Amino acid sequence: MLFQWQLPPLQIPYLCHSRYIVRAMVLAQAVAVVLAFAPGLQSDNVWGRLGVISVFVHWVVLLTVLCLCVLRRKINRLSPLYILVAANSVFLFITFCISMTSYAWLGSFLSEFSHSVSGFTLSNLMVAFIIALVAVQFFIMHTERSEQVTAQGRAELSALQARIQPHFLFNSLNTVAELTQVDAKAAEKALLDLSALFRAALYAGEMVALKDELLVARQYLSLEQWRLGERMQVNWDINDTIPDILIPSLTIQPLLENAVRYGIESSSATSVLSIACTESRQALSLVITNPFSDVKGMRRGNGVALNNIRQRLQLQYGDRASLTLGVVDDVFRVKLVIPKAR
Repeated sequence: MLFQWQLPPLQIPYLCHSRYIVRAMVLAQAVAVVLAFAPGLQSDNVWGRLGVISVFVHWVVLLTVLCLCVLRRKINRLSPLYILVAANSVFLFITFCISMTSYAWLGSFLSEFSHSVSGFTLSNLMVAFIIALVAVQFFIMHTERSEQVTAQGRAELSALQARIQPHFLFNSLNTVAELTQVDAKAAEKALLDLSALFRAALYAGEMVALKDELLVARQYLSLEQWRLGERMQVNWDINDTIPDILIPSLTIQPLLENAVRYGIESSSATSVLSIACTESRQALSLVITNPFSDVKGMRRGNGVALNNIRQRLQLQYGDRASLTLGVVDDVFRVKLVIPKAR
């Protein structure tokens, strides 16, 4: 029980991802090389021995990865100690099965199988057990390191959230004050939208559903529509069926705020703000376009908001998310890519 208490929370990752398979194959080949060229072993054909061991080790590793992929959800429901026991049991069982099969098929043909079936199998299980112990130690160290990085990332994320200033709230208060004099129902609706935006700002450090984030974006633009009137036209190109993915709260709204402040407001003519969303198997892309005016302060203002969002995405998703921008034919374009959770 003491050992279980000291273990960090462990979870087996999705090992069937290509990057994990490549790493497993490289490590398997490294183990095969060590076993084939280990000192004290006598073999007339060391390269043939390396080939046999490589095939054997790769079969064990690939089948173990496959089994852990299939059993991952069930194993991850266990306590940390039993997760380690279950994973190692799968590894040893696969080693046992491959050892018995290899000896039955090739034992009478190759000199590498010089031991009896029991000796050959026990030797392989001993090597597999030692490798499993080393792997467990590295797995625990990696988990502890990941926890430290995650805790640090959360602290940095909270600090970044505190730097985001919702300027639209002050403009919206002025808009509501004006609407109370001319349209009471419109003022009531504006207050409800403003309340929703305040609520989103209070939970800016959390993950929310994409549909909720888009709803906040619509409420923000509704408030700005009252203020700007016919100067702003909004085009939404988003399917009715919104993917069920999570996104950091107040990620889209600051992008729209930049588009309004540095694109729509700087133009005296009617300007179009477009929001388009496309979906692929691995990610969702949101593209925001607005008129571009090269006025003082625009690039600096956009840079502050965009850098904050980039850092939030980096802390949450790593390299899987991206935020890019560019200007083409006097149109400012921002593209936000959010990965889908597996």
